[in-house]
Amino acid sequence: MKACNQCGKCCIKYGDGALSATQDEIDLWEIFNPEIFEYVKNDDIWFDPNSGEKLTSCPFLGIEPKKSASEKSKYTCSIYLDRPEDCRHYPSLIPEMIRDECEMIEIIDLQSPKQAQVKLDVLMKDSRHRNYS
Repeated sequence: MKACNQCGKCCIKYGDGALSATQDEIDLWEIFNPEIFEYVKNDDIWFDPNSGEKLTSCPFLGIEPKKSASEKSKYTCSIYLDRPEDCRHYPSLIPEMIRDECEMIEIIDLQSPKQAQVKLDVLMKDSRHRNYS
């Protein structure tokens, strides 16, 4: 399993409304991060603060400037430390990574998915809820 290369596939796929935030996150944003909270509407995330319309992508997803035309795009998150729990916990399962064409997966992981899951669990241990099993 490779380290994340910031391909952005997960953010692009799920940032269009497939994410949710916990009520605790929303409450904290309201108090401490009003610049994030302004994109919340009726306890749902990623709405245009001016029009109230649901956004088709995460407003906090950015692309780093390329150093050369041949370089792959690298995506960034401007709220990384305060991102929703859904984002922090991804990826969680090897089949999910395969479905999403996650670039962390290597051929050996496809050949031994159970071992790959163990590697992923170790890699993500600090990102997962303590009750994850």
